[in-house]
Amino acid sequence: MEFLVSIIAIALMVIGAFGVIFMKKPLDKIIMFDIMDAGFVLVVVLFKYLDVALFAALAGPLSTLVFILSIVKIKEIRTDKIASGEAND
Repeated sequence: MEFLVSIIAIALMVIGAFGVIFMKKPLDKIIMFDIMDAGFVLVVVLFKYLDVALFAALAGPLSTLVFILSIVKIKEIRTDKIASGEAND
C-alpha cells in the first residue's frame, strides 16, 4: 500500500513541477504549485515526519494566498501604468 501511495506522491510532484515550468498564466502556475505541494506533503507523511508535514500543511495555503495577492497587485500596477501612459518605463 505504501508503494502505491509513494507512486501517487511522486506523480503529483512531477506533474506539478512540469506544470509550473510550462504553464504561462500565473494562476495556473499557482494551481500547479499547489499540486506539487500536495505531493511533497504526502512524501513527508510517508517518511513519518509528521511535525514537518503539519508545518507544510499550514504554510502551504498561506503561501498560496500570498502568491495570489501578489499577482493581483502586480496586475493592478501594470493596468495603472498602461492607463497613465508609463508602460514604456
